[in-house]
Amino acid sequence: DQEKVLNLVGKKKTIIVETSDWTIIPLENMIAKFRAAGTEILAIASRKEEAELYLTTMEKGVDGVVIETEDPLAIGKFRDLLTVNEPVELQEVEVVSVEPVEMGDRVCVDTCCLMKPGEGMLCGSYSNCLFLVQSESEANGYVATRPFRVNAGAVHMYCMVPGGGTRYLSEISAGDPVLVCDRKGNVRSASVGRCKVEVRPLLIVTATDGSKTYNIILQNAETIKVVTPKGSESVTKLKKGDKILAHLTTGGRHFGMKVEETITEK
Repeated sequence: DQEKVLNLVGKKKTIIVETSDWTIIPLENMIAKFRAAGTEILAIASRKEEAELYLTTMEKGVDGVVIETEDPLAIGKFRDLLTVNEPVELQEVEVVSVEPVEMGDRVCVDTCCLMKPGEGMLCGSYSNCLFLVQSESEANGYVATRPFRVNAGAVHMYCMVPGGGTRYLSEISAGDPVLVCDRKGNVRSASVGRCKVEVRPLLIVTATDGSKTYNIILQNAETIKVVTPKGSESVTKLKKGDKILAHLTTGGRHFGMKVEETITEK
């Protein structure tokens, strides 16, 4: 069957394929061949999990999915596959103070992807201000780099997830999706491979946008960095007046979903 389909490369504008007892490897072969020839490939899927797999095979996946179902209501399950992670707006906030606090539980989020300097996760104590915490992707004189990891901060904090929602760091576990962001606001989804919660010394970084103040509580260690407009800075070297990047919004959150309401967090 695979050979018959591959013989159509360059001869047809669009090919629709339906799998039976095979999935990934033959589909990878088809995607590679058809993409080079400019032929569009669509895959038939009856379950959301199948569609998601087809759309991510060979990183970019097939060109589209044909949904096969006798239940019209089942189509709704595929809806979130159409969600595109739009870039987020980042702005400079100014550090007001950096102070040590008592020991506490902090979360290391180990993802299933490799991040570059300038990439990390959006985290913060308040849902309307999430700071860009850099991955452990920069070389330092203390430990080996771990570019898959973000030392994201204290367990109470929010982190942004795909779709624009937030979750508490304490809720994140293996298999969950989180949002990876760079200093330009470009984002991508990443799956969590593991979360480590450990007791560590903490510090609180307070910053302002000129009208309100916000904070983030991170581990007090040289390897923990936040992203700045031109680079990154260790939290142990941050000082009053430094500029760091954050994503600011209005309103509040209800079970991680943005809602327009008046809310004060302090």
